[in-house]
Amino acid sequence: MFPTILIVDDEPSIVKSLSGVLTDEGFEVITASNGYEALKIIDVESPDLVLLDIWMPGIDGIETLKEIKKNNPEIQVIMITGHGTIETAVSATKFSAFDFIEKPLSIDKVIVAINNALNFRRLEEENRFLRKKTLEKNSITGNSQPIVALKQQIAVVAPTEAWILIAGENGTGKEMVARTIHKMSARAEQSLVDVNCAAIPEELIESELFGHEKGAVSGTSVKKRGKFELANNGTIFFDEVGDMSLKIQAKILRVLQEQKFQRVGGSRVLDVNVRVIAATNKDLEKEIGKGNFREDLYYRLNVIPIEIPPLRNRSEDIPELVDMFLEECASQYQSKKKEFSKEAINFLCGYSWPGNVRELKNLVERIAIMVQHDMIEAADIPAPYNPEIQKGSTLIESQCLSISNLKEAKKAFEKEFIVGKLSRNENNVSKTAEAIGVDRNYLNKKIKTLNLDYDVENNQR
Repeated sequence: MFPTILIVDDEPSIVKSLSGVLTDEGFEVITASNGYEALKIIDVESPDLVLLDIWMPGIDGIETLKEIKKNNPEIQVIMITGHGTIETAVSATKFSAFDFIEKPLSIDKVIVAINNALNFRRLEEENRFLRKKTLEKNSITGNSQPIVALKQQIAVVAPTEAWILIAGENGTGKEMVARTIHKMSARAEQSLVDVNCAAIPEELIESELFGHEKGAVSGTSVKKRGKFELANNGTIFFDEVGDMSLKIQAKILRVLQEQKFQRVGGSRVLDVNVRVIAATNKDLEKEIGKGNFREDLYYRLNVIPIEIPPLRNRSEDIPELVDMFLEECASQYQSKKKEFSKEAINFLCGYSWPGNVRELKNLVERIAIMVQHDMIEAADIPAPYNPEIQKGSTLIESQCLSISNLKEAKKAFEKEFIVGKLSRNENNVSKTAEAIGVDRNYLNKKIKTLNLDYDVENNQR
């Protein structure tokens, strides 16, 4: 489809000449002689771009521009005028006009301005699409009551400038929540800078946070911009803030209070404007009681507290999470997407998940890679996630440990091991031998030696 351009001007000669030129250039052209008519046309036609005269009867071009941008901010507007002044140009720019062209019009300038405006609109649409995809990628999966409440809380606080403290166990998705908040904020176009407080060595953290001047840090010969400087006008995310030393806590508190800092080895004071999101897996109030965390920093960070529920408290989300991780595996390894049987999913839903979503993701990926068939059954779920294997393992361990003689214990283990493998392979000796890596004849001899209740000839128990 060709872009549609609305020409709004009360001079018929200009409308006629512009219409002819733009039609020849391949654009679809519609026209209006005043602002009222233009606004009605925009409601119906939704053009890609408006060429808008400033001086017209009725509502002038600036007022028309305000109305267009209020209801259709995605439409690009180029102002045209025969009485251009600096004040009108500034006013047009203030209300988001893309460009300002004076009469008599240069057709070349008009064409260039139109193409630039349309390219800018395409870039904006691509950015909106990419932001939407990023939000979808980083969104919290699940529809359980705790997750619905969490999503609602994020939707409320993200557009504000409030500082946020995210609490939750390891693996619950604290970083994902931080990224979602940033992407939904007014600072989404700016940087989100991560600071892993647990990973940066004590002797380097000042340089990492505040940067350093050339030669100020041993082993370096160049100036370095720190995390605060990189995050200016964006968001800085302190991950595992509870692991930060008291010395660094004091320095960060001062920066957060004053919104100013100096590079290591520097004398120039730099202003900074950041939104702060912090995350921790520790109970910071208890850490304050132990003397490990500054109370004043805690209250500075804890403007809006957000608690992420552990996976064991939202087990109804596990089937959806598993499906998402299987989709990711299939895409990453360019393979067919596998499925978990209902019984296998039930095993996963019954597990306590101390490692939370991260542990679940790792398990699903491991099973998807290692299991060859498309349908993942309960028997494919390893211990400790599989209660049947866990129960059997505990029983075998108990039986073996009750035997004092090593030879007899070995025999008891072999017996239970072979019985279990036969059962898993539908009592088929050939399949079982292949599964445990032995010759079929060897397995037959073992079955006889161990006096198993099994008919070797007919493959029956």
